[in-house]
Amino acid sequence: MSGHSKWANIKNKKGKADAARGNLFTKIGKELQIAVKAGGPNPDANSKLKDVIAKAKANNMPNDNIMRSIKKASGEGANDIIEEITYEGYGPAGIAIIVECATDNRNRTAAEVRHIFDKFGGNLGTSGCVSFMFDQKGVIVIENDGDKEEDEVMMDALDAGAQDFSADEDVFEIETTPADFSAVREALEGKGYNFIEASVRMVPQNYVKLTDEAQMEQIEKLLDGLDDNDDVMNVYHNWDE
Repeated sequence: MSGHSKWANIKNKKGKADAARGNLFTKIGKELQIAVKAGGPNPDANSKLKDVIAKAKANNMPNDNIMRSIKKASGEGANDIIEEITYEGYGPAGIAIIVECATDNRNRTAAEVRHIFDKFGGNLGTSGCVSFMFDQKGVIVIENDGDKEEDEVMMDALDAGAQDFSADEDVFEIETTPADFSAVREALEGKGYNFIEASVRMVPQNYVKLTDEAQMEQIEKLLDGLDDNDDVMNVYHNWDE
């Protein structure tokens, strides 16, 4: 079931995020608050919260930070309105980009995201202009540290209900449907697996390779600009980095 690994793009983005870990924790904290407000502070009764907690732990977010975000959403400041908004557009050379945001000021966020697209040669489009090029999938990434054989990991994943499996020398990558993500993740957790990445994300159906150095530099600046924005939670694209 091996195929084109999506981890290269995730790893590139994650490496940049690790360089600004405080910013990453702030964004995950906002995701935790949104999940709590949507379904309550008990992860056993709130599957979305449980999934975000798993994402936080995969990114080495301290438990104190996780609990602080949950308490903030369920206690003081719980009436703050945070709106989730998704923007779609094109980067240089027609690279498709999806930007997921969480904001308390829709007008500010829209203006900032549009400015970043314009500044680095992109175009912010209308809803649906690029999302048809992506599929929503659960993605679980496990480090290939030599402790387990590929066949064993693959069978554990498939038995848990995974949709697809791929492996390279660095990682095992497991894909699920969004509906099955929580169950697969929990089953693998129960078998003692630790995750590098565990989230539901938008996965490109096809990737675009660039050869022009100027275009590559520009798209990288655009993606970095989006990642650095406090209201931007996730950025997905079909550039084959």
